[in-house]
Amino acid sequence: MGEEKKGARFSRRSFLKSIGGGALGTAVVSTGLIKTDDAAAYVSETVGVGRGKTAVALKVNGKTYRVQVEHRQTLAEVLRDELGLTGTKIGCDRGECGACTVIIDGRNMYSCSQLAVWMQGKDILTIEGLAKGDKLDPLQEAFIEHDGPQCGFCTSGQIMSGKAVLMKNPKPTEAQVRRGLSGNLCRCGNYNREVAAVLAAASKTS
Repeated sequence: MGEEKKGARFSRRSFLKSIGGGALGTAVVSTGLIKTDDAAAYVSETVGVGRGKTAVALKVNGKTYRVQVEHRQTLAEVLRDELGLTGTKIGCDRGECGACTVIIDGRNMYSCSQLAVWMQGKDILTIEGLAKGDKLDPLQEAFIEHDGPQCGFCTSGQIMSGKAVLMKNPKPTEAQVRRGLSGNLCRCGNYNREVAAVLAAASKTS
C-alpha cells in the first residue's frame, strides 16, 4: 500500500503531498491573524514549526515595548513572562476569576482572554502603572486603609476593576461599584471591604 500503483494518476502519498500546502495555507488564513495575500510567505517560514511569532508594539503603562510573541500567547502571559509585570495574576486562566484584570483603552478586561497580537496600538494599564514613583494611587492607599487585601491574590485585579469604575465615574454609587467589581472573584469573601475601599477613594477626589 505504501508504493504507487503503475498507471495510476495519483497515489495516496502523492495526493496527500499535493493537498498539504493548500490545507496549511487555508488553516493559517482562517485564524484571522494575517491577511490572505500574506499566507504563502507565512507558510513557507513556519511549515514544520507551528510556533510562528509576530513582532507587536505594546503600549503598557505609558511605555512602548516591541515584543516577539507567539500567536497563541495571551496578554497575561506576555505581561508576566516577557515584560516582567507580575502584578497581573493568572488564576483560572479561563476568563472567570478576574485576577488578571488590566485596563485596555479605558475598559477593565481579562488579560488571559486577550491574545497579545490583538493589542497593537492599544493603551494598556496594569497595576504597576498606578503608582507614581513611591506615591501610591489613592485607590491603592484606600485598599490598604480599608483592609481590602486578604490573601492578596485577587487584589490587583480588584483594584484595576475599581480603577476602571472611577475612570468612568469619579463619584459612583455603592451599587455602581459593586457592579463594576462583579467580574472579580475573591476567594476570601472580602467584597464589602473592597467596595468600601473604592468608595473611599472616590470620596477623596475633588
